[in-house]
Amino acid sequence: MSNETRSPRFVQWLAFLVISIITLFSVVEVVNEKDHENGERDAACNWSIACSSITFTITLVVNLMHLNALSSTFIVGTKIEGGLCVLLVIFKVALVALVTDSSHGLAVDNVGSVYNGNLYYFSWAGFICSVLLLTAYLQDTFGINVAGQLRNRSPRLSLWSAHLATAIVVMGSAANFYDGSCGLGQRAICSRAVYGIVIGALATLSAVGLIGIKIITGRAPFLIETVISFILVILCGVGVGLITSQNGPGAELGNLYYFTWATFLTAFMLFASCVEDYKSASSSEGGDGVISQQNHESIPSNESEEP
Repeated sequence: MSNETRSPRFVQWLAFLVISIITLFSVVEVVNEKDHENGERDAACNWSIACSSITFTITLVVNLMHLNALSSTFIVGTKIEGGLCVLLVIFKVALVALVTDSSHGLAVDNVGSVYNGNLYYFSWAGFICSVLLLTAYLQDTFGINVAGQLRNRSPRLSLWSAHLATAIVVMGSAANFYDGSCGLGQRAICSRAVYGIVIGALATLSAVGLIGIKIITGRAPFLIETVISFILVILCGVGVGLITSQNGPGAELGNLYYFTWATFLTAFMLFASCVEDYKSASSSEGGDGVISQQNHESIPSNESEEP
């Protein structure tokens, strides 16, 4: 196949095929084991097999079409490829939600601990790969640089978006743990799960508010953003200690463990970015009038000054 017909995303499609194969075999293995133990198959098992089978079929067909010069013209950089990328993101979101739900017992057990490593990690890998495929398609076909647009729109918008995503997972995972494991006299661990729900909700609301302001106005009050990010660092730092410790609901490796740490790291990066911008503005302006300017607009980051 010539370079003219080879998609710039062919390697990503090939990697996605490998991930889809591993995910499909892992889902079938887990479901067959549950069938053998319980003698019946619930809706979550059926939907997991359906999602993994559809993603495998799509990626297999697309990779085969890439191998032929004629068929590749129907898939490389066309609206068909874009539509398939969107479908893959949707199916991968559904699959991750199903297999990482402790109530279903597919990739994790009833307390959220990873039960099947291949299914858990490759489901998340498939979701990340599908998002990367979609962003690469948008950039190569329409010239839409999603990451660049987020950076240029407003300082730290991409970081706040990442913090929002991790906070939602923490809130959902903590609530899932509370619903499935509490009420059995484990008051200490349940109170920590409640704390996870609270900080997840607070972080989600804070991120949604600041993202909305940044999208609408292109800037946010710098002082408010700094204070909120500092408070989130404290809350998420305490959350890491309470939730991921040996006696916490996120002690076992799973969504709650990983995303509690991710929420803390993104909050720390947000606060560090605010401090860095303040220092840059103070050094460039000699500290005169910096505080008054912060009350009206955000200080542009170094990234936004790049062409």
